[in-house]
Amino acid sequence: MYRRLYENWHGTCSIEKELVKLEELVKLDKLEKMKALVKKYAEPGIWMEEVPMPEVGVNDVLIKVIKAAICGTDLHMYKWDEWSQSHCKPPYTMGHEFVGIVAEVGPGVRNFKVGERVTAEGHIVCGHCRNCRRGMGHVCENTISVGIMGKDGCFAEYVTIPESNVVKLRPEIPDDFAAIMDPFGNATHTALAFPLLGEDVLITGAGLIGTMAAGICRYAGAKHIVVTDINPLRLEIAKKMGATLTVDGSKGETVEGAMKQLGIKGFDVGLEMSGAPAAFNDMIAHMYKGANIAQLGILPSDTKVNWSDVIFNALTIKGITGRRMWETWYQMEQMLLGGLDLSPVITHRFQFEDFQKGFDVMVSGQCGKVLLEW
Repeated sequence: MYRRLYENWHGTCSIEKELVKLEELVKLDKLEKMKALVKKYAEPGIWMEEVPMPEVGVNDVLIKVIKAAICGTDLHMYKWDEWSQSHCKPPYTMGHEFVGIVAEVGPGVRNFKVGERVTAEGHIVCGHCRNCRRGMGHVCENTISVGIMGKDGCFAEYVTIPESNVVKLRPEIPDDFAAIMDPFGNATHTALAFPLLGEDVLITGAGLIGTMAAGICRYAGAKHIVVTDINPLRLEIAKKMGATLTVDGSKGETVEGAMKQLGIKGFDVGLEMSGAPAAFNDMIAHMYKGANIAQLGILPSDTKVNWSDVIFNALTIKGITGRRMWETWYQMEQMLLGGLDLSPVITHRFQFEDFQKGFDVMVSGQCGKVLLEW
């Protein structure tokens, strides 16, 4: 960046003054600002601010953000709920789902160059703890989360990401899909936790990740895919993504009714995405004996579970967090290159300056994925 600024000045001043001018430019460069969406106060809301340009470390990649997506976690922080109050410390720049162009690289970066289109894994891991060294970086004991805990995020004109976390993008993958690789990874990790070919799948929760999971299950050869929720708009998205049937609890529809319609006695695989105790227990009650459940939804700590059904039906419940690094990323890329279409899940696009409209529609629940564009 210094070089670019210097070149703008070069030739306009005498040789005797060049060193002085360069020194002045370095000072100016250190004061350069950019626009960012900041969680400025420990209260509900988000603020557009001018903040310093991020410093580019030895192994960092500076990325010019093209598009970013509002995540459910961002909505928690926007609302400043109990989870946010216990995990986040303002001020910091929010956002962790994005696509952008490499603008600058640190001197230690070897695998990226200016102009490449990239996204990034939002969990920065230490690489040295027991889990990292046995290939389980997604449960690193020293994780730093971009835009959430410990690292300013991508709701900004520029963001820095360690080279180890930056992901090159194939040209066949559109920007809209690239901007939501992070949640697509959550859906992929959850959906592919157990074999799906020929299986009957129940998905509780038709949010972004649940609807994408329906598409993954269809791509992976599931026999029947039933998705439950109380939001008609999101259930329609689930149908577009490949759900066989949807169950709208707000209309009195039931999982049992769906099972009768399909002629099945229970589900082989459950993907719990809602974090709702009633939905979780409804899932347990309708699983086939010996079935598997992948649990991504965060249940309240006081959730009561019918453990007799779990034990005597020999159910397996597997907790899911983040994305397996880097197996999940390879799976995501291959599904997108193989034709999996994520278009139905993206319902709204706003300019960054209209960020409030994006958060308002997220609060309303009448949306799928919301993108912010610079």
